[in-house]
Amino acid sequence: MPDHRRGCLWGVSLGPGDPDLMTRRAHALLQRQDAVWTYPVRSTRSESYALAIAERAGLARPPLHQALLFPMTHDAEKLARHWLAGASQVLAHLEAGRDVMFLVEGDASTFATFGHLARTLRGLQPEVGIEVVPGVASFLASCARLQWPLAEQDDTVAIVPAAYGVDMVERLLDDFDTLVLLKVKPLLDPLIALLERRGLLAGSCFIEKAGAPDERVVRDLRELPGTAVNYLSLLIVKNPGRLRGERVRGCRPKPGLRREMQGEPDAPRA
Repeated sequence: MPDHRRGCLWGVSLGPGDPDLMTRRAHALLQRQDAVWTYPVRSTRSESYALAIAERAGLARPPLHQALLFPMTHDAEKLARHWLAGASQVLAHLEAGRDVMFLVEGDASTFATFGHLARTLRGLQPEVGIEVVPGVASFLASCARLQWPLAEQDDTVAIVPAAYGVDMVERLLDDFDTLVLLKVKPLLDPLIALLERRGLLAGSCFIEKAGAPDERVVRDLRELPGTAVNYLSLLIVKNPGRLRGERVRGCRPKPGLRREMQGEPDAPRA
């Protein structure tokens, strides 16, 4: 039986940077002074981007608040140690009967630190209560800022970290009408060269720190090679010339096509 005296972990999505994009539910939860705020930092010397969003919304930290260190590294063993340390700190608050609000920039379900934290916490205590408050992801705010639809009608969309490499991005261009490339900083120059070679510069845009006071939008990507960009950067790529295969119109295929898709023989003709 779950211990109902234990607190609950909340993944509170704050949106990408503009406090006006925070949901009413998130804002209400963060006004509770009896809960604990936790928020990710990349090093002991860095500030929390998620915390800054909450403070720009005029929300005051509760008496109990704590940074959790999640370093930027690909060392799986080191990451596992920090996930375990962070989850253990959260669990101590929950076992004391306190709810914990974990502040998440963007959306807690989309490429977010929160998923790792929640999974590690459940490994320590399977019956722990976890709730997720959805939010506006950076690429949605970016599309709104550009007045570009993310997708229309039958468009296909891929949302991928650019770290998978330029070759992967080129393969995706054959199958998707819109590409959202996240965390483009390490590969920005070769990505721009690829888009220029494929004739896609005019339908591409770079957005850095979407929604934040220091947001930067660059529509001419030829201005970017060799310049410094922030980690919180993305590219939106429109691919209007993509060759499309045949599509099934409407919600239900025609009877003959349905039988063909299910491997059934066509009905005999009269």
